Amino acid sequence: MYRFSNTVIGYLNLLTLLASIPIIGGGLWLARSSATCESLLQTPLLVLGFVVLLVSLAGFAGACFNVAWALWLYLLVMLFLIAALLSLTAFGFAVAGGSGGGVEVPGRLYHEYHLDDYSRWLRRRITEPRYWRAVMACVLASKTCAKIALWTPLDYLQRDLSPIQSGCCKPPTSCTYTAGIPVAAQDEDCYRWNNAANILCYDCDSCKAGVLEQVRMDWHKLTILNVVVLVFLIAVYSVGCCAFRNARRAEFEYPYGPSRMPKAHPLWDESWWRPRDRRAQLYR
Repeated sequence: MYRFSNTVIGYLNLLTLLASIPIIGGGLWLARSSATCESLLQTPLLVLGFVVLLVSLAGFAGACFNVAWALWLYLLVMLFLIAALLSLTAFGFAVAGGSGGGVEVPGRLYHEYHLDDYSRWLRRRITEPRYWRAVMACVLASKTCAKIALWTPLDYLQRDLSPIQSGCCKPPTSCTYTAGIPVAAQDEDCYRWNNAANILCYDCDSCKAGVLEQVRMDWHKLTILNVVVLVFLIAVYSVGCCAFRNARRAEFEYPYGPSRMPKAHPLWDESWWRPRDRRAQLYR
């Protein structure tokens, strides 16, 4: 049992090193979401993933070679990592939570989205002019609306739309137009809609809500991954505490290594006091 926890922590840190790959991959996966350019959310994941990678290497070396200071540093940084990942997971639940999901449109496969369904922090963030301009540049660069520009009215009845396509590329389904002019007393987004390819409904609240829904869907998947990694890191940290205790014991109790313990003196051997062995000693 002396080196059992050290062996386990060595293998677990090898697995932790491999577990850092999904975290880094998650950050890179957010980068592929070119429609929303979630760089604000991508950077913390990438930093966290690379730190887990480096810390796992330190823990692996400390456990395999009984380096107590390396294990101490490993456990300290791992504690901060668990706290950071826990905060990131809580943030993910806040982003992915709420009513979200959109509202079904009768007779259509797609949903429509409203800003009121998302948290106040997200609404305030998405409506900031500077931030919204950056998001809109990504939406335009992704050519999300160009992919459905040639759809017929029948396509809108039979085909699904992504949240951004539903909110940014068309007016709300409830809008009624007469000769291209919206009828009075309608949703404000009906007046913001313009058929020009560079305008469409990009300034609509429904477009902002569609972007938030896309972010919510991405973070829902990432939060599930974060929970799995967090549980695994907590288990590794617990075993790491045992490995650190064993390394300290090896340093203070067995300074020359457990294999170099002095052997007991023959006079103190238990077999000397057995009657048969004692007679054999006397008649030698």
